Amino acid sequence: MKHTLNPRVAKPAELIKTISRAESVLITGHVRPDGDSLGCMIALAHLLNRAGIKAVATAERNGLGGPGFLTGVEKLLAPEKAGKKKFDLLISLDCGAFDRLPEHIQPLAEKLPTINIDHHRTNTLFGTWNWIESRASSTGEMLWRLARKAGWRLDTVAAEALWVAVITDSGRFAYDQTTPATLRCGADLLRYGVRTSLINDKLYCSFSRVSVELKKRAFRTLAVSENNEIASVTLTGQDFEETGGTKADAEDVIEIPRSLVGNRVALFFYGNEDDHAETRVSIRTRAPLDATVLAKQFGGGGHARAAGFTLSAPLSQAKKTVRKAVAEWLSQYPPSASGV
Repeated sequence: MKHTLNPRVAKPAELIKTISRAESVLITGHVRPDGDSLGCMIALAHLLNRAGIKAVATAERNGLGGPGFLTGVEKLLAPEKAGKKKFDLLISLDCGAFDRLPEHIQPLAEKLPTINIDHHRTNTLFGTWNWIESRASSTGEMLWRLARKAGWRLDTVAAEALWVAVITDSGRFAYDQTTPATLRCGADLLRYGVRTSLINDKLYCSFSRVSVELKKRAFRTLAVSENNEIASVTLTGQDFEETGGTKADAEDVIEIPRSLVGNRVALFFYGNEDDHAETRVSIRTRAPLDATVLAKQFGGGGHARAAGFTLSAPLSQAKKTVRKAVAEWLSQYPPSASGV
């Protein structure tokens, strides 16, 4: 894991100067990028190239889910290829920790000067320069501010990518961290011809048969505590293998347990191909429960209402371990204290 001896907490002005001096920039996000990470990567690569700074974004094109329709996806460089090329600056967007970078990018991050821009409160400050704002609705909102300060000219391509970044991580301007600044960001992006109806349809109203099949399978696994406070769903590696689906096809599966009246902690367990090596867990909580408290117990991180982690254990064992931890955690917060 990368450790910077004196990680610098940087401000936008310093980042802009650093980027302007770079001759070749590689832009990455976290592994299996979501709308915020992917939208930011596409937007920044486009903006820098328009500004005369050579830049390319890296991510696997397969399994991008709904945001995969964005203009600019076709220019993404596969991490395996990017890892073999030469760059003089790496920019990480929306990635909370070094080990969340794509595997083939990690060796580059070990040796290249790295700018780390993120809004995860659990960010490990793995960059040479770190601009972290945990109160921001999204990394997309932060990148919009950076672009305005730098004078990088927005257009429809960049604005739509940033719109996807902002709305996916702000819950379409509904989550707790939506602020007047978030809405000002959205209002400004709309000036560039963002196709809001089309994007809404692509992200929230258009699901592949694979995605629907995975949801159907997840519904069958719904497990609910007696008082609805804890609910979970599960997808196995076999489910993904049989349907040909990826995690991106199951992004909103967590909403199944979360939508129950009275639910305080929603869990989504999903395995890999053989269900033996590891289990990934997504968490959603309702105030005042902080999802990062649970995630940190298992080496993960995220946001107050949405977090996750990976356990080196098969599904059956992982579920027992996590459910026990959740029950013990909730015992410290009686329902009357939660406002549910």
